[in-house]
Amino acid sequence: MRNLLLSTVMSLCCLVTGGARLTRPIEADILGFVADPKTQDVRLFWKDDSGRLFGNLERLRAWCGPGRLIFAMNGGMFRQDHSPVGLFIQQGKKISPLDTSAGEGNFYLQPNGVFYLTADRRAGICPAKAFRDRGQVAYATQSGPMLLIDGSFHPAFREGSANVNIRNGVGILPDNRILFALSKQPLNFYAFARFFRDRGCRNALYLDGFVSRAYLPEEGWIQTDGDFGVIIGVTIRQ
Repeated sequence: MRNLLLSTVMSLCCLVTGGARLTRPIEADILGFVADPKTQDVRLFWKDDSGRLFGNLERLRAWCGPGRLIFAMNGGMFRQDHSPVGLFIQQGKKISPLDTSAGEGNFYLQPNGVFYLTADRRAGICPAKAFRDRGQVAYATQSGPMLLIDGSFHPAFREGSANVNIRNGVGILPDNRILFALSKQPLNFYAFARFFRDRGCRNALYLDGFVSRAYLPEEGWIQTDGDFGVIIGVTIRQ
């Protein structure tokens, strides 16, 4: 699992080289975007209709067509062949099963979790072991660790941790809108989770680390490179 191994290596490097405490408001270090699944199309992309991997945000933008893609970011960890690590559901079809096994790296820092969207456009995040699909889930991606669990920080997080990295994640706001975030500067898990908690999220999920990219043209943030598995995209509803 190339991405898991790289994340672990980068985390170890940060333990040696990074400081963790912020000297300015956390908002200055994080790019945030709020999506409303009731009025916008929020989807998970992996391969196009011909079976070709999207792979990066530029190819997804081109596939969506001019002006349609308003936000995108990588949506979870992946193996060397770009297949998703853990659960992946696309358009109601389970592509990869839920992974509740033990292992090393951020993905297996328990509890990990699932971000999902239902057919009736509700968004949710829950610990992986609590996830149930009774045929109502349209999209889902598994990653880890959970950042917030019912309003509490993941028990492994420490405020002064020197384990800093670029991070991206997703949280659910009280009104069921979705808060996506990408750190512009390396942050530790506690600081990143605090961003979601301070905005009212009770559950939030870490997606990935230093490889992370986001596309948000309304903020002038255009990162269209990268080499990913699953991608989260928000488009204008037709």
